[in-house]
Amino acid sequence: MTDTLRPAEPASAEQTGDGQRKLKRSIGVVGGTLLTLSCVTPASTLFVVVPDLFGTLGTATALTIAIGSLLCIAVAFCYAELGTLIPSAGGEYAMVSTLAGRLAGWLVFVLSLLVVVIVPPVIAMGTADYIAPLVHVDPALTGAGVMLLATLAGLLDLRANAWITGVFLVLEVIAAAVVAVLGFSHAHRGAGSLVSMEVAGAHGGIDPVTAALVVSGLAIALFVTQGFSTAVYLSEELEHPRRDVARTVLATLAISTVIILVPVAAITMGATDLKELTGGDLSAMVTAWSSTAVGTFVSLCVALAIVNAGIVMVIQNSRVLFASARDKAWPTPVNHLLSRLGRFGSPWVATLTVGIPGALLCFVDLDTLYGVTGVSVTAMYLLVAVAALLGRRDSHRHTPAWRMPLWPAVPVLLIAVLGYVLVQQEPVYLLWTGGITAVATLYWALYLRPRRDTHWLVSLPEDARG
Repeated sequence: MTDTLRPAEPASAEQTGDGQRKLKRSIGVVGGTLLTLSCVTPASTLFVVVPDLFGTLGTATALTIAIGSLLCIAVAFCYAELGTLIPSAGGEYAMVSTLAGRLAGWLVFVLSLLVVVIVPPVIAMGTADYIAPLVHVDPALTGAGVMLLATLAGLLDLRANAWITGVFLVLEVIAAAVVAVLGFSHAHRGAGSLVSMEVAGAHGGIDPVTAALVVSGLAIALFVTQGFSTAVYLSEELEHPRRDVARTVLATLAISTVIILVPVAAITMGATDLKELTGGDLSAMVTAWSSTAVGTFVSLCVALAIVNAGIVMVIQNSRVLFASARDKAWPTPVNHLLSRLGRFGSPWVATLTVGIPGALLCFVDLDTLYGVTGVSVTAMYLLVAVAALLGRRDSHRHTPAWRMPLWPAVPVLLIAVLGYVLVQQEPVYLLWTGGITAVATLYWALYLRPRRDTHWLVSLPEDARG
């Protein structure tokens, strides 16, 4: 953990490929915000992830998401500072490697890889429920199709994708707004229900939602707005990363929290009874509040939002793999393949590498994917907070970057809270994630560490240094 990286030396043509392996700075803060918001994909998160929270937390769902959003403010501060200090497509692993050591950075990379591989199929499988008004298709097959479509779109130029995802984003915001208006206008209970802490029991009764359940649900609540970190992954393609990364991270978190939390409150108040709320069939609720036509419109908007999310997530995830190959995380032939750029400037091999396995994961049990994702996101945020605590040492103290308020209190508090949330997760998901992390540590010890002079050399692009 203390084996920190030396400041990167000027890259040679062999190291960076001089144009072949360098991402193009082609988007500003508006394009970056559109892409980042699309990765949060508020409507698809609202319609795919939140129903599962309703099933566990009932009327406490909005409260849990609100607490998670408050925690995410501290996380966003860490990302904004570290993302402007270390503007690399490697995202979390580049930041943590530079500040907390290569092993810590490697473990963050593995956790982020779990997230970036698992999250897209989790979202994609929700498509089947929302194209049901037109056609009934198996969720796994639908999810796999969405992943393949997103992979093809991910091969295009980033600027083109910013406009595509921007149009889809408008549609999903409209869908979320319609749900909010309908829910509040058909409210069956008052605002006090948002803190009533009740869920429908298995035998038709009412069960209390305990504080332990809320803490356990925070791992998924953190995942609800997790996509704001995309701004860090796109930092090598933002025109002014040291300024725009922080703006994009913080603005995206604020906007996505409103888009998700307001409809959740409306749904909680608008559900006819606790059983309907716990069931989480949002399409049926919308149709009951309005008409079949409005329900179909909202469902199709959500389906487009899911496709939108898939596109942006594949874009983000391919940049992570591209950066890891450029930083020589793999055997040399693999590094050469993953760092190849196509005619549109996108890392096409890396894009296929994250897209195709994502399609296959659509056939894995959904609860397992949710559980491993929640543990991975929480652990990754914890390590980023550790890096933020170390981010003002030595030469980094004087590097131009956005600086968070209330440092070091913010990262210290975040470490304590996330550590507690982590140990409250289901043991089976902790074991899955821990086992994968253990294998990754062996790879580090047996392959990367003995080759420390030639492998896992995390560096910044030339125009981001200084």
